[in-house]
Amino acid sequence: MTSNRPVDDWGKLLGDTAAVTALLDRLLHHAHVLKCGPRSWRTKVHTDLRAEVGVR
Repeated sequence: MTSNRPVDDWGKLLGDTAAVTALLDRLLHHAHVLKCGPRSWRTKVHTDLRAEVGVR
């Protein structure tokens, strides 16, 4: 499962904090959570390439 929203916001987004808490408890019990930073890999590579060729 992937999301572009932080897990803390799911209750507000879905409207039922108790149900979302129970759902996340079940999903995350044996899960590996990978949290990526706000900067995407594609953006970084694109920016690096632009700097390399001198594009502003």
